[in-house]
Amino acid sequence: MASTPGTTGPVAARAPGRNALAGVLLGLGIVAFVDETVFHQILHWHHFYDRASSAAGLVSDGVFHAFSWSATVAALFLFAALRRDRSLHPARFVGGILTGAGAFQLYDGLVQHKLLGLHQIRYVPDVLLYDLVWNVLAGILLAVGLVLLVRTRERRR
Repeated sequence: MASTPGTTGPVAARAPGRNALAGVLLGLGIVAFVDETVFHQILHWHHFYDRASSAAGLVSDGVFHAFSWSATVAALFLFAALRRDRSLHPARFVGGILTGAGAFQLYDGLVQHKLLGLHQIRYVPDVLLYDLVWNVLAGILLAVGLVLLVRTRERRR
């Protein structure tokens, strides 16, 4: 039996977490899709894995695209269930989207670009400006998303 917001029951008890999870997955999916479409396919700045042949780069892009699509589809199923159960909390969902988008972008910029060296944002003599823009935008998305998640958590109490 589904519960509506403000009522008790198994669905209402899980709704805040499901709202955040659906948003995080959608944020991950959106940013990964934009990264793969814009930077990999349209601009040809890099592949997901640039430390091998172009063929390996294209395969890695395909796996990356499958990941982003899977996260997006899972998020949309969760979103549909939240709507069906009348337990969608729009601010918490948006907070999840921004958190997921920022977390993925920051992970990409710090871990994949710098720590593991899988690829750079763009192969130019001085990549510092690209890194700063990428990571600062990621930090802003993450911070705003976390603030929304914290605020919506406090309102429920």
